[in-house]
Order: sequence, then C-alpha cells, then structure tokens
Amino acid sequence: MANHLFILNDPPYGTERSYNALRLARKLLESQEAVRVFLMGDAAACAAAGQKVPQGYYNIGDMLGAVIRRKGDVAVCGTCMDARGMADDRLVEGAVRGTMDILTEWTEQADKVLVF
Repeated sequence: MANHLFILNDPPYGTERSYNALRLARKLLESQEAVRVFLMGDAAACAAAGQKVPQGYYNIGDMLGAVIRRKGDVAVCGTCMDARGMADDRLVEGAVRGTMDILTEWTEQADKVLVF
C-alpha cells in the first residue's frame, strides 16, 4: 500500500482544484491506499463545518468528511486558520489543526506527494 499526501492550496469554491483533488483522494481510499490531506492557504476554508451550497452543487466539507470516514487523515494549517479567523471547533468532524511539523512528517513518510 502506498502513502499519498495531498497538499491543497485553493479555496473550496471558485476553482475546481480542491474538488478534483478530493475526488482522487476518495478513489485512492477505495483502492485501499493510504491518504493524507493537508490544507494550506485558502484551502483552509475547505474544512469549515456547515457549508451551505446550492442544490445539486458539490460540498467540499462533505467530501472531506468522506475522506475521513474512509480512514484518511486531514489536517489544516493552523497559521492559515488563524489568518482567516477560523477556530478549531469550526472544522469538519475529524479534521485537526495542523503544523509545519506535521506537514514535514507526512511529506517524509509519503510515497507520493500531490499538490493542488
């Protein structure tokens, strides 16, 4: 089993990079691959709980929840959260406040790093 690290930088909506990254992450989890997702910059907003989207539109928060339920790990850059006024208790269930130490460790352990 390979370890995959996804580093997301784009906001949850407005581009489709985060959406496509999470689609791939979920597929890899279905194939029994190990997946970790680290959200940085504007991607920190992807982990906001309670996202409301129009009927029929994808919900990035729900997609992150699906990654977590399938045993993927999700961390959000704490500095990026602070810069955006995001509190820890506003993260989707299962996501954690991350640090550069965590990102460094995950990068060293990864077989593949994908940056979106």
